Amino acid sequence: MTVGQARLARLLLPAGVHAGALPLLVGRALRGFCDGFIAVLLPAYLLALGFAQLAVGLVSSATLIGSALATILVGILGHRYPQRRLLLLAAALMAATGIGFAGLSALWPLLLVAFVGTLNPSSGDVSVFLPLEQARLADSATSEARTALFARYSLTGALSAAVGALAAALPGWLAAQLGVSFLGAMRAMFMLYALTGVALWFLYTRMPEPEPHVASVRTPLGPSRRIVTRLALLFSVDAFAGGLVVNSLLALWLMQRFGLSPGAAGQFFFWSGLLSAGSLLVAVPLARRFGLLNTMVFTHIPSSLCLIAAAFSPSLVATLVFLLARSALSQMDVPTRTAYVMAVVTPPERPAAASLTAVPRSLAAALGPTLAGGLLAMGWVGAPLVACGLLKIAYDLALLGAFRRIKPVD
Repeated sequence: MTVGQARLARLLLPAGVHAGALPLLVGRALRGFCDGFIAVLLPAYLLALGFAQLAVGLVSSATLIGSALATILVGILGHRYPQRRLLLLAAALMAATGIGFAGLSALWPLLLVAFVGTLNPSSGDVSVFLPLEQARLADSATSEARTALFARYSLTGALSAAVGALAAALPGWLAAQLGVSFLGAMRAMFMLYALTGVALWFLYTRMPEPEPHVASVRTPLGPSRRIVTRLALLFSVDAFAGGLVVNSLLALWLMQRFGLSPGAAGQFFFWSGLLSAGSLLVAVPLARRFGLLNTMVFTHIPSSLCLIAAAFSPSLVATLVFLLARSALSQMDVPTRTAYVMAVVTPPERPAAASLTAVPRSLAAALGPTLAGGLLAMGWVGAPLVACGLLKIAYDLALLGAFRRIKPVD
């Protein structure tokens, strides 16, 4: 690492974090930018290809199912291979995904690419990158700095996704200024996604090897299996609920109910992303004062109530206000949840714990988009939002009841 890179690491990373975490934050920013515009453009792209609302749900579900299966492989086999090698493979897969979506027009080939690829239709990170990066980040920080590092990681993704959402207006601008078709301009955005995968590949090639003090032997779950299993089951309820209102389907809902253009929807997701990023900053001091579990639960419930209110709101302005209020609260559980999982398992178990809590989330979330797409196609426009809010409240109460007496050990 050069002197300049070391200075940049000291500036961007919390105290107690090794400089080797910096490439992961940069990579998260690049991926977040792409996730921001893909979530908004994906429904518009599929509708422009002539598909119905259900196809948006099917493609979103395929991406989540594929991500879940990939994280299963990471959990089972990931400890046998260097993390950098797996990250390089994921970056190459991202490049292939962008090329596939840019060049294909039939539904079944698109579903196949979505299944094996890295597209992310949601507001959070559900790709195969997630467990690999989480385990590496956990090894890069002391226990005191871990929550702050995960908050910085999530904040980086939220801010870059917010900026990426604004890029959803680029196809309309290109179509108007250069005379290209709107469909062709959207295909160009998928090529930008592919080029970002190439950039990530080069970034990960420069990532340093772990420090000598980092555990080099990684094992599947052992003594922590029971608690991780319980957490994974509860997280799956939350993820299924979130799958009903992933960003791509929320964008579709706003476009169809209020006639928003992709550019206008991108502006909404920009402000929504900024508020989510702000909530990540607030999560760290709240967790220090009230504890990880309390921060997860008592910020999540009000955000779910705002989502339910948005479903019944008759005007666009009121709907957007409720959705923005939800964004200001809904992400406070993200860094605290990750830090909680990493804190209640032993260091060698962390890669497996990251994967085995992510897998049920991805599988459960994969069911939601298809169901929500079907509900939207049937005209039950508010049903996905109401169901999401009620299920998330039930999850929060169950999580509090099951784990209020279990304290992190690290």
